[in-house]
Amino acid sequence: MAKKKAVGSVKNGRESRSKRLGIKKFGGNKVNPGNIIIRQRGTKFLCGKNTSIGRDHTIYSIVKGIVYFSKNKNNKTVNVKLI
Repeated sequence: MAKKKAVGSVKNGRESRSKRLGIKKFGGNKVNPGNIIIRQRGTKFLCGKNTSIGRDHTIYSIVKGIVYFSKNKNNKTVNVKLI
């Protein structure tokens, strides 16, 4: 007679932790160089002036300034204004 564990704990427990995506610094917030502004999957937001994009599509500041967003007809961009 074959023996099998009948509790069902083997099939459970595969839920991964959330990745904490989204906007981290909103419009009007002050940022320093290297501060993460948006964590995203894909390029929902594009990087604009004084920002750069990482290999996982994270947008971060490269200068000290204030965050502002601009919306074009087809895309949304994230910019940092120098202070």
